[in-house]
Amino acid sequence: MIIMNQAEVEKALVEAMRKAVTSVTDETEDALRGAREIEDEEGPKVQLDAILENIDVGKGEKRPICQDTGTQTFFIEIGEDFPHMGVLRKAVKNAVKDATESIPLRPNAIDPLTDVNSGDNTGRFIPALHWDVVEGDEAVIHVIPKGGGSENMSELVMMTPGKGMKGVKEIVLDRIAEMAGKPCPPTVVGVGIGGGADLALELAKKALLRPVGERHPEEKVAELEEELKYKANELGVGPMGVGGKTTVLDVKVEYAHRHPASFPVAVLPQCWANRQAKVRVDPEGKVEVI
Repeated sequence: MIIMNQAEVEKALVEAMRKAVTSVTDETEDALRGAREIEDEEGPKVQLDAILENIDVGKGEKRPICQDTGTQTFFIEIGEDFPHMGVLRKAVKNAVKDATESIPLRPNAIDPLTDVNSGDNTGRFIPALHWDVVEGDEAVIHVIPKGGGSENMSELVMMTPGKGMKGVKEIVLDRIAEMAGKPCPPTVVGVGIGGGADLALELAKKALLRPVGERHPEEKVAELEEELKYKANELGVGPMGVGGKTTVLDVKVEYAHRHPASFPVAVLPQCWANRQAKVRVDPEGKVEVI
């Protein structure tokens, strides 16, 4: 039986968290630079210039690109035949504690009953772990530090089923217009449709893992994403809510089959600081940040 080196997994996870909080994904940066090129007005140009400067400083100095380093959130795709699930759970928690001190991360884990901050970004059900069992024998850990400002703009609507897709579009676009500059746009907006209340919200957050510019593999969903992105940018909210041509960098949609009497619609934005990284662990214990 192969014994996995938990310390190596923890080291890779700390590296992934460092990468995540000090940079945005390449696709996100390209989209932000593209947004800067098409803006005509001074207000949105200034905001995008400041965002891009933050990104450059973060990469150059290995410093967090935002003072809110988020709730440490992990989506873990674990193969049915992966033999080290218990090691991963322990490694994630230890790595978060280490990263809080070594990167550093702002302590963002507060007991809601006592208002006491744990000081190390861990606590009851935190870090947030989302497990997804898939085919295969390896594990891929998606690291997504989720900022509080954008998380506060999340919305769940239990829509009347008869409103159909027209109602879904209205909910998403009305929410993007209503939240205006509060989630620090240009945002990436995750949309979860169907399932139950909890599943819709989880699907909306999981949808954010797909790279900016990548469309859903199903044509009907890809068309919906493209339509929502176009119409959201027609709203004119713009970077940081000052107006302009780019309100969203992308809209990502995921769905589940629903109960006949229920039609949940979840809208969950990610701020311009679309920070992500991944760690792959193979069944032999080899670990890499990807």
